[in-house]
Amino acid sequence: MHRLDGSAGGGQLLRTALSLSLVTGESFEMANIRGNRSTPGLKAQHVACVSVAASVANADVDGGDEGASTLQFDPGALSSDPVSVSVGTAGSATLVSETLLPVAVALDDPLTLTVTGGTDVRWSPPADYLRYVKRPLCATFGVSFDVEVLRRGFYPAGGGRLGVRLAPADPTPIDLLDRPPLDNVDVYSVASESLADASVADRQVEGVRDALSGAGVETPIRASVTYAESASPGTAVVLAAHCGDVVAGFDAYGERGVPAEDVGAQAVDAFADWYRSDAPVDRHMADQLLVWVAVAGGRLRIPAVTEHVRTNLDVIRAFGYDIEVRETDGGAVVECER
Repeated sequence: MHRLDGSAGGGQLLRTALSLSLVTGESFEMANIRGNRSTPGLKAQHVACVSVAASVANADVDGGDEGASTLQFDPGALSSDPVSVSVGTAGSATLVSETLLPVAVALDDPLTLTVTGGTDVRWSPPADYLRYVKRPLCATFGVSFDVEVLRRGFYPAGGGRLGVRLAPADPTPIDLLDRPPLDNVDVYSVASESLADASVADRQVEGVRDALSGAGVETPIRASVTYAESASPGTAVVLAAHCGDVVAGFDAYGERGVPAEDVGAQAVDAFADWYRSDAPVDRHMADQLLVWVAVAGGRLRIPAVTEHVRTNLDVIRAFGYDIEVRETDGGAVVECER
């Protein structure tokens, strides 16, 4: 059983450990989970991650309750039976889904997951980031999954439903060192139906267009505007920047008192920082792809070796992956032999 320390990172360390336990079939114990957070231990969202992983792996679990600071996870044989879980709050449905995606490399049959919770909530990828940024990028190295937003869930009520269908995969090594020229930017703007009269989703797109123009970015822009039924009001906007087969994503969430146009401009601020660099993917995707570099092999250039990256790599190495980091001017290259 791998002995892991979860004190120096947030939920990502737990999700990485769960993902690799599913892929390798190896057990782990994580102590001091989220120990450096103001409210340490498992939150409802993390409990849902454990529940989903345990269902797929027929695992024995000790300590998977809310508030627990230590977890033991002992996986058994994988199952492709459909899995459903409710976070019970506006906790992130996308991060619960992220936990399960790497198991594609160990599946014999497709797996269906349904998560009830927050589909578009702060501190996590919006549903449209998962659909229109990560899904097409993963497809470039042979990982295929479908994402359906069955109902939008915003903070604080949640109540959204996200469906994911994951196909068995034999991925090719990742090769993300360079970024091709920018082809176009797709904008996905969503708001609850209660905000339709104020044209909030449309105005978020206007904010994106104006901010891109102000930043001197001249590229084709395609926009999708949605007003969705939801249990509480909310908005989100996602930019998907296409550079050949490479996709980078940037997002922002609406909040009370902030004009919709400014929300669109916030997403462009993150895009502009990336656009001025030569990074192949956005910084959030770089973090998410560390597990994939381990299981698929290959090379990935990241903006910097942060403490978040270091602790995540420590968990990956604990499962026996020989993943290397070479710091370069303006960033670092992460590499692993398959």
